[in-house]
Amino acid sequence: MKHGLLAALTALLLLGCKSNPTPVAEPVQSFQAERYLGKWYEILRMPHGFEENLIAVTAEYRLNGDNTLEVTNRGWHINDKEWQTAIGRAEPVDGMTAAYQVTFFWPFYGGYYVSWLDKDYQLAIVTSDSKDYFWLLSRTPDVDQSDIDYALAKANEWGFDIDRMIEVEHPANLP
Repeated sequence: MKHGLLAALTALLLLGCKSNPTPVAEPVQSFQAERYLGKWYEILRMPHGFEENLIAVTAEYRLNGDNTLEVTNRGWHINDKEWQTAIGRAEPVDGMTAAYQVTFFWPFYGGYYVSWLDKDYQLAIVTSDSKDYFWLLSRTPDVDQSDIDYALAKANEWGFDIDRMIEVEHPANLP
């Protein structure tokens, strides 16, 4: 039941059926999807109901044969004391790089834009179609404060309310 709940709550992010992309922050111009694949740790996020009470959140990306991405989001629910998982599909947006329409609950889609990416594909900032959605992702759960400060500065520059940002915990002792 909890897995279905997370998927249903994730659908709240997805504001409706597919629509024209309206990124809050422009996606990066140089992007190689194959380098983006694999596991990422959520370091910062804006608060939203579908991730409420989740820590140790990760996202894993796999390339499908049709050039879409499979996305597996996973997080530890601190109250329920269990892992929650949601699996989605991200379709590339025609004519844009680092831009996807993602769905966890068809037919509802939301914009997913890699808006900043370091040259080594170790840190990424992901935004959406509104200023309610922002994530700093890292290949490791431990990030230098200077990287967090940089992400917050970018968020502020793009008009996000950085006072609302949540720094995601990644405890080592979870089952």
